[in-house]
Amino acid sequence: MWPEMHHHHLTSEAPERLRPTQMSVGLIEVARKRGEWAALGRKQRREVLQEQVFPAVLGPGQRHHIIDHHHLGLALIEEGVERVWIALQDDLSWLEPEVFWRTMEFRAWAHPFDASGKRRDFRDMPRRLTELVDDPYRSLAGDVHKAGGYAKSTAPFAEFLWADFLRQRIGGRALRRQRPRAVREGVKLAKTAAARYLPGWAGADT
Repeated sequence: MWPEMHHHHLTSEAPERLRPTQMSVGLIEVARKRGEWAALGRKQRREVLQEQVFPAVLGPGQRHHIIDHHHLGLALIEEGVERVWIALQDDLSWLEPEVFWRTMEFRAWAHPFDASGKRRDFRDMPRRLTELVDDPYRSLAGDVHKAGGYAKSTAPFAEFLWADFLRQRIGGRALRRQRPRAVREGVKLAKTAAARYLPGWAGADT
């Protein structure tokens, strides 16, 4: 639920000051993380905040750009958390913005695609986690994983690849009106040969 990470070069930062490296989140997943946080006692919350670390890259303007845990970061902002731990992966603050973002994408540390799965210019990247927009298919991808559709993958932005796969095959109306059915359909689709290129693919049902 709350992954533990251990890194060197730790520093603390206000979560509302963190810069995202993606353009959207699944707001259903954010709501779940808020629910998990709300269920914790005061002592448990302190322990979680001591163990939870956000990997980040220092970018232009000396801003921390997180490369993971966007959903959790947004949930903690909405829950009023004032400080979180940052694990600095690299200092690229000396690069010009265009070169910085090109380097981030080359290292698979940035995902410049909007909530419709369309590539955008890095100048369109949100400047705060609270500016991230909802991609319902990102939430669907998370639900399909939880339902056993595919295995967890460490590949960067793997869930967004699954979101795009599902976006092409499940209509928006069906997702809005019959979400449980859409999840079941997503699990079936995830176990077809058409999904074999995706990270975490568990094989086709026979």
